[in-house]
Amino acid sequence: MKKLFSVFVLVAFAAALIAAQTPVNLYGRAAQGAKGVVAAAKPEASQVGIDILKKGGNAVDAAIATAFALGVLEPNASGIGGGGFMVIKMANMKEAVVIDFRETAPAAAKPDMFKFGEDGKVIDNASVVGGLSVGVPGEVAGLLYALENYGSKKMNREKVLAPAVEWAEKGIPVTVNLASIIQSELGKINKYPATAKIYTKDGLPYELGETIKNPDLAATLRAIAKDGKDAIYKGEMAERIAKAARDAGGILTAADLANYQVKIRKPVTGTYRGYTIVSVPPASSGGTHVIQILNILENMDIAKMGPGTPATTHAWIEALRLAFADRGKYMADADFVKVPLKGLANKDYAKVLAAKIDMAKAMGSATADDPTKFESGSTTHFSVMDKDGNMVAVTKSINYFFGSGVTVPGTGFILNDHMDDFALKPGHVQSVEPGKRPLSSMTPTLVLDPDGQPFMTVGSPGATRIIAAVAQVISNVIDHRMSVQDSIMAPRVFAMASGQVQLEGRASINTLKGLEALGHNVNVRADWDAYFGGVHAVLFDRKAKVLYGGADPRRDGQAAAF
Repeated sequence: MKKLFSVFVLVAFAAALIAAQTPVNLYGRAAQGAKGVVAAAKPEASQVGIDILKKGGNAVDAAIATAFALGVLEPNASGIGGGGFMVIKMANMKEAVVIDFRETAPAAAKPDMFKFGEDGKVIDNASVVGGLSVGVPGEVAGLLYALENYGSKKMNREKVLAPAVEWAEKGIPVTVNLASIIQSELGKINKYPATAKIYTKDGLPYELGETIKNPDLAATLRAIAKDGKDAIYKGEMAERIAKAARDAGGILTAADLANYQVKIRKPVTGTYRGYTIVSVPPASSGGTHVIQILNILENMDIAKMGPGTPATTHAWIEALRLAFADRGKYMADADFVKVPLKGLANKDYAKVLAAKIDMAKAMGSATADDPTKFESGSTTHFSVMDKDGNMVAVTKSINYFFGSGVTVPGTGFILNDHMDDFALKPGHVQSVEPGKRPLSSMTPTLVLDPDGQPFMTVGSPGATRIIAAVAQVISNVIDHRMSVQDSIMAPRVFAMASGQVQLEGRASINTLKGLEALGHNVNVRADWDAYFGGVHAVLFDRKAKVLYGGADPRRDGQAAAF
C-alpha cells in the first residue's frame, strides 16, 4: 500500500510539474507545438528538422537533417570533420540506444606524441592547432548509421541532406555570435589558406549581416548523399583528408578512416526523484556524472532550499567538486580502461559523498573516493521530440572553435582537434593510445517521467561545463517546477574538483555574498556568458499533448515547432 501511495504521489507531482510549463517565449527562443519540436543552436537548423517532420519523417530523420545543417550553419562548432554522441528512444523501443561516433586516435598515435616546452605547455600549441591535433572523424559514419537503422525509410539520404546543401550554396548569415568567434579565431583561420578562403575576405573577418557561401561543402554533401559514408571514408576523399592532416604536421592516414567504426552502446541510467535519466556512457563522462551529481543532491531538499539561493548554490558547488574529483581519477574510454560505472552511479555511494558536504562551510577542494566498493556487476547540441514520443538527443563537436583550423582543400569542411581531450602525457587512464576515444563531457540525455513515459530531451555544448549545465536544467524542471525555457535561462554555477567557483553574473548579490561567507573563492562572469553552455531541450506534456521547446540565449539557439 505504501509503495502504491508513493507512485501516486510521484505521478501527481509530475502532473503538477507539467502544468507549470507555460507558453513562455522570452527572448523569442521557446516554441511549442502538438506534433513536433526541434531545439537547436541555430534557428535555421531547427526549422530544417521541423520541415522534415512535416514531410512525414520521424524524429531520427529530423535529427540527421538538423545535424548536417548545423555543420553548415554553425561551422565553428561541429561538422563532417568531427564526431559526437546520439541517444535515441523511439516510442516502440523498450530501451534507448546510444550511437557513439566519437573520434578515435590514429593508429600511429603514441602516449608521448605531444612534446612539452620548459614552460610546461605543448610546443607550438600542437594539441589544438594543426594536423597532430586531428582525431579520426566519426560524424558522417554515425549520422548515416542512425538514419539507416532508425529513420522512417520515407526519407533517403538525398532528401535529408538537401537542406544542408542548400544552405552551403546560398550562404549562411553572419550573426553577432559568429562574427565575434571569427574575430577571436582569426589567427588560426588565417594560418590555413583553405580555411581563410571560406571564413575571411582576403584575411579580414566577415562583418555582421554578411553572408558566407561554401560551394565546396555543398559538393561534399552531395557526394555523401550519393555514395553514403564511403564518400568520406574510402577512396580519393579519404586520401585528401589524410593528406591535409599530414601536410599540417599530423599522422592521420587513409587507413585510419577506412578502419573507423561507429560503436553502439547501452546507455547509463539512473533516477532522480522518481524520474529516469538516460544518458551516454564512456568515452563520454557526462552521463555517469550527471547521474552521480543528481544522486548526491537527492539527499538534500533542493526544492525547499529554493532556486539560486546561497544554500542551493553551495550544495551544487560541493556536489560538482566531488563528482569532478572522481571524473579526474577514473574516467576514460571504457574499451581501454576499466571504469567503475556502476559504483559512480550508485545511490549508496552518493550518500557517502553527500555526507562530506558541510552546509556551513566550503570544502575548497575534493579528492576522489573509492566507488569500486559499490560496484555490482566548442560543440553543439540539439533535441528532437515528436507527438508519438520519439526522442532524440545529439551532441557533436569539432572541439575548440574552428577545430584544428585545418580545412581539407576543396571540400569545405574543417578537421577536429579532439586529440587535445586526451591526457597529453603517458601514465594516465586518459593517455593517448591508438584507436582510443578521448574522454568527452558531451551529455545528450533523455528523461522519462515516473510512469516511464517520454518527458524531456536535453543537452548542451560547453566542454566540462556541459555536465553542470545539463544537471542544473534537469533539477530546475524537477525540483523547482520551472518551465523548460525558464530552466535554461536560470543563472548557472560551475566548479571543478578544486579552484575558483564560476558564477554567472545574473546570480543574486545575496547568493554571491553568501557563498563568500561560506569560504568559496568566487569568480563572477558576464551575464548570459556562453562559458556556461548552450542548452537545448524539449519537454512533452502528455496530458495536454503539447511539446515545449527551450533554447539558450547564451548562444544562437532557438526552438521551432508545429
